[in-house]
Amino acid sequence: MTVQQAFLQLASQLTGYYDEREAKEISHMIIEAITGYSKAERLLHKEEVLTAQQEEKFSICSKELLEQKPVQYVLGKTWFAGMEFKVNEAVLIPRPETEELTEWIISEHKENEQVLSIIDIGTGSGCIAVSLKRMLPQNNISAIDVSETALQIAKKNAHRNNATVDFHLTNFLEENDRKKLGKFNIIVSNPPYIKYREKNDMRQHVVNYEPHQALFVTDDDPLIFYRNIALFSKEHLLANGEIYLELNEMLGKETEALFQSFSFNTVLKKDMQGKDRMLKAFK
Repeated sequence: MTVQQAFLQLASQLTGYYDEREAKEISHMIIEAITGYSKAERLLHKEEVLTAQQEEKFSICSKELLEQKPVQYVLGKTWFAGMEFKVNEAVLIPRPETEELTEWIISEHKENEQVLSIIDIGTGSGCIAVSLKRMLPQNNISAIDVSETALQIAKKNAHRNNATVDFHLTNFLEENDRKKLGKFNIIVSNPPYIKYREKNDMRQHVVNYEPHQALFVTDDDPLIFYRNIALFSKEHLLANGEIYLELNEMLGKETEALFQSFSFNTVLKKDMQGKDRMLKAFK
C-alpha cells in the first residue's frame, strides 16, 4: 500500500461517519503521524510504499477510527494555543471555544504588570492553566480537578510545555473541599454544562469516548457548577477580581442572570460562530 492509497482508503471509510472535509483532515493527521510527512510532503511521497510497521500502525488507527474513537485519542495528543497536549479518555479534547476563552483572558491581561493569582476550576488536560502560564508567565496559576487521572495528564502537559502550575485534587461541588482553596484575582472554568437530555443530539464519538463526568449535568440543575462558582467567588475572589467562563450556548442568558443575581456585572461574549459561549463576571 502506498502513502496515497492509505490516505484515500481511510478518507473514504471515514466519510460514513464524518463529512468529506473532516474525513480528509483526520486522514491527513493519521498519515502524518505514521509517516512524518506533512500534507505538502505527502504529495511528494505519495507513491512511496508503507513499511510493514507503518501498515500495522495504519491498520490499528483505522480500526479505532471506524469504532468512532476520536482521532485525538487515537493519536494520544492534540494542539491547543500552539502547544501539544497529551489527551486520552480521562480528559476532554480541548475545543476551539475553550481556546477563545483562554485568548480572551490573555488579551485583557497581557499588559498587566501586577502579579495575579489565577485558578482554573475543572482543569482536565490542563490546557487553560498551562496556556495562561505560558502566555502570562509572571502570574501564579493554580488548577483543580475531581479526577486524579485527569490531574496526572495535566501535570504531564505542564511539564512538557515548561509551565509551572499548582495542581490540586478537589471536588469543587463539596463546600469543605473548596473552602481549602486560596483567594484569586481571576477564576476561570470550562465546567460540565451539557444536560443529559442533550446526549441524543450529540455525535457518537463524543458520547462514547469523552468523560461524562466532564461533560454532563443533571437536567433539573444544569447551572450547578456556575452557582457554586458564584458562591465560591463571594469568599475567594479578591477585590476587582474577574471570572471567565465557558457556557452552554443554550443557557447563556440564564447563566448571565445567575451571576447578576449575585450582584456581578457581566459581559456575555459570542464565539466565532456567533453563539453565546463565554461570560465574564466582575464586581
